[in-house]
Amino acid sequence: MQFAVKTSVIAVFAALATSACTLGPSGAPPAMPSPAHYGAQPQSLQTVAAGGTAQHFDAGATAAPQWWTLYRSDALDALVEEGLRNNPTLAATQRSLNAAQQELRAQIGASTLPSVDAGAEAERTRSPVVPGIGPNTERYNVFAGQLQAQYNFDLFGAVRYGNKASAARVDVQAYELEAARRALAANIVGTAIRAAALDRQIALTEHLVTLAGDTARDDAQRQALGSVSHAQALGSARQAAALAALLPPLRQQRASTVHALAVLLGRTPDATPAVPDLDSLSLPEHVPVAVPAQLLRSRPDIQAAEAAVQAAAADVGEATAQLFPNLSLTASMGRAGFGWPALLSGAGGIWAIGASVSQPIFHGGALLAHRRATKEAYEAAVLHYKSTVLSAFGNVADSLAALDNDAQTLASTESEARAAQQLFDETTSRYRLGSLPISAAQASEQQFLTARLDAVRAQSQRLGDTAALFQAMGELPQEPAKSASRE
Repeated sequence: MQFAVKTSVIAVFAALATSACTLGPSGAPPAMPSPAHYGAQPQSLQTVAAGGTAQHFDAGATAAPQWWTLYRSDALDALVEEGLRNNPTLAATQRSLNAAQQELRAQIGASTLPSVDAGAEAERTRSPVVPGIGPNTERYNVFAGQLQAQYNFDLFGAVRYGNKASAARVDVQAYELEAARRALAANIVGTAIRAAALDRQIALTEHLVTLAGDTARDDAQRQALGSVSHAQALGSARQAAALAALLPPLRQQRASTVHALAVLLGRTPDATPAVPDLDSLSLPEHVPVAVPAQLLRSRPDIQAAEAAVQAAAADVGEATAQLFPNLSLTASMGRAGFGWPALLSGAGGIWAIGASVSQPIFHGGALLAHRRATKEAYEAAVLHYKSTVLSAFGNVADSLAALDNDAQTLASTESEARAAQQLFDETTSRYRLGSLPISAAQASEQQFLTARLDAVRAQSQRLGDTAALFQAMGELPQEPAKSASRE
């Protein structure tokens, strides 16, 4: 059994010695396809005009670092800035990254530089009593002080690979922090948009409820006079109750939304912020669309997956280097004596120097199994990188398609609202002339308000999906995040 393990170790050494490769994979991410366009169909250069704006997709443009400012709302800018400054989860992630960077500096310093320690000793000693030999007791003092130094030579790169793996994992945390920052900004913008849209929906629904209540009361009076049927009066009462039932869920959604917004900002739910008016939010007209090659460098989740591949590759190198000999050097110098005069005299000098070499021979197959495990972990990291890239492509494709469809939906709802408004204006004019009853004017106004509700939903969906696309595009950093972890 032992002979078989030794033979396996020797075979590994021979293969590595004859190979022109390093002890581990290069850590370069796998090549990924570069699609001509993200979705199933080529992306159009712009959407249809809706809400007075046709959004343009600027292919190859670099995303704006503070993209939320493109909504041109000071209130929204203030919310995002407060959240980025005060959100405790984001702050905790930053602190965790700072701690990891300091631990990395400690690891690099301890593993690549010699360690030097100073020691001092003062001792009062009594020797054992041997009957018939010498005096009955012997008491004496021992004083010693010395410097000790130790250095491990990284002959086969085990330390270097280990430090490289740790640095790459710190890079993963740095990219995850950037992803969390961008996700927080997008969540704040999306939540503020939903709250603003709910405010508008609640106001329109309250108007609808008022109109329906007026119609129900009018029909009840007319039914009492015999001018309308009992069925029509009951129908009006049913519609008024159904519309009134829509208000509590809308108000609950609004309350939950502003509570969530307060928490995102680092506030307690009782300190909800002021929500910007929906009409104060301008839709960004130009939306940058990174080409696939740029997306690989701008998305922090892809960059984190790439850093994880580098860490896994370094783990393979470290596990392989641990199969080779280890050389360490120790040295010490100082002074010692049984008294202060002896300690300070020339005879009190002491020193030592030595070297040690260790070669793994038999560890129950643990070293080879660990190396095989790191290779499997590396392959898993490569596959995870591929999955992350494909998911990012799908995320962008969905966001682009959503904006195109949002614009068409908004254009249709606006057309419906305009037609409903014209009908309401004509019906109101005829009612004032006495050719139509008030119930007809009320019914046309209800149709107009319902069409406006649909347009508000479509408008808020378009604003929110624009924020989602900005987040999906990522941001090309001016300085790679990994530089901070390699100081």
